[in-house]
Amino acid sequence: MVDVMELPRSCINPVCFIGRLEKTHHTGKMFILSDEEGKNGIIELMEPLHEEISGILEATIMCASYVQFKEDNHPFDLGLYNEAVKIIHEFPQFYPLGIVQHDLILMNFHMIANELH
Repeated sequence: MVDVMELPRSCINPVCFIGRLEKTHHTGKMFILSDEEGKNGIIELMEPLHEEISGILEATIMCASYVQFKEDNHPFDLGLYNEAVKIIHEFPQFYPLGIVQHDLILMNFHMIANELH
C-alpha cells in the first residue's frame, strides 16, 4: 500500500490505496479518496460504477502516466492551476475527462491560464 505522495513512484506495479470517499463524479467514472493526512487521490475508472459507494474504500490502481512540473525556470502557480481545473469541470463539453497527451493538457492549461489573467 502507498500513500498519495508515493503514487507517482509506483508507475510500474499496481498499488493498493485505502482512503475515505470524498466525492464521486456524476459520470460514475471517477472518485476522490483522501488519506489519513487529508491528501486527496483521484481514482479514474475504465467503466462507470455499478453501485453506490461510500465510506472507506480500497482501490487497486495502476498509474498510467504522470507529469512532474519542474520549477527550475518558472514557479508553478498552484492557485492558477486550481482555477483552471475548476473551469475544466464547469465546462466538461469543452474539456472531456480521460487520458490524453501531456502536451495537449499543458496547452489547454496555458489557454485557460491566459483567459484568467
